[in-house]
Amino acid sequence: MKPLTFSILRLLSDGEFHSGATIARDLDVSLTSVSTALHGLNEVGLAVHRVQGRGYRLLNPVQWLKRDTILKHLGMEAKKFHLELLDTTKSTNTLLLQKAAMKENSGSTNTTAINVIATEFQTNGRGQRGQQWHSGLGDSLTFSLLWQFQKGASFLSGLSLAIGVALIRALESSGIKDVALKWPNDVMSRYRKLAGILIELRGGAQGPTFAVIGVGMNLKLSNNIKSNIDQSATDLFSVTGKIPDRNKLMARLLIQLAIVLRKFENQGFKPFRNEWANHHGFENKPVTLHLPDGSIQKGVVQGVTNDGSLLLQTLAGTHCFSSGKITLRKVP
Repeated sequence: MKPLTFSILRLLSDGEFHSGATIARDLDVSLTSVSTALHGLNEVGLAVHRVQGRGYRLLNPVQWLKRDTILKHLGMEAKKFHLELLDTTKSTNTLLLQKAAMKENSGSTNTTAINVIATEFQTNGRGQRGQQWHSGLGDSLTFSLLWQFQKGASFLSGLSLAIGVALIRALESSGIKDVALKWPNDVMSRYRKLAGILIELRGGAQGPTFAVIGVGMNLKLSNNIKSNIDQSATDLFSVTGKIPDRNKLMARLLIQLAIVLRKFENQGFKPFRNEWANHHGFENKPVTLHLPDGSIQKGVVQGVTNDGSLLLQTLAGTHCFSSGKITLRKVP
């Protein structure tokens, strides 16, 4: 999507009709450029209504992310974040991995501000196991956060589970209760995926380690976007019947993420273990684990260890599984 498209969409965000001539004049472009810029928006989950003699109207106006508004909702915590908002990018994780590489190469240990990049539209978002994360323009929260740990990567076992706890806390503080966790990276509602977590690391074996924490949360997905998702997915609109304030929810997520990361930095996953298990939608339930070697392990979930590994009661006894590339599925 071109910058002109975003400029036009912001003009249409009032939900009213705007003539092509008025848009062209306001943005100092041609009528043809306006028409071209609005072509194919259904592919990103938007529907523009065009009526002869009246112009263009956005049927579902975008609730844009606004940096000043997010910082206002952050309150006293605002000074702890360096927040960057983009209209579009391939991947917020990729951008922060590049920033992490620069910090690593320069030997920087500056942790005074938490770098966060959020985008309205992500063209090549990544999920677990190399899968693509599908979202449309303004229908999700897609952002990444960079955190520098002084310890090595081995200490960060269980980090994705701790991040899940932060997301649950933020949702519940927003009055959203019908949510649960799925080991090791997902937030669910009624066994449908609501949000995903992707953590990518840079650093030496002994530290420091830079963790890029990517979060994708569905707010209200269009049918076109849902059709591209190869698993059962849901969004907050389906859960609550309304679309949350994107800027307020973004601030609440950042606040909880910072709280959890500070505690994790000092104590690891152990203090979050019970809270995570209490929110696990598969706790004490029969599941199937699909392992990296292609084999399958069946059993009943019995919680997690202090490092976030899954405890599974099988016919042969209790076994421990670290996350890696394991897929957990409920037994029908």
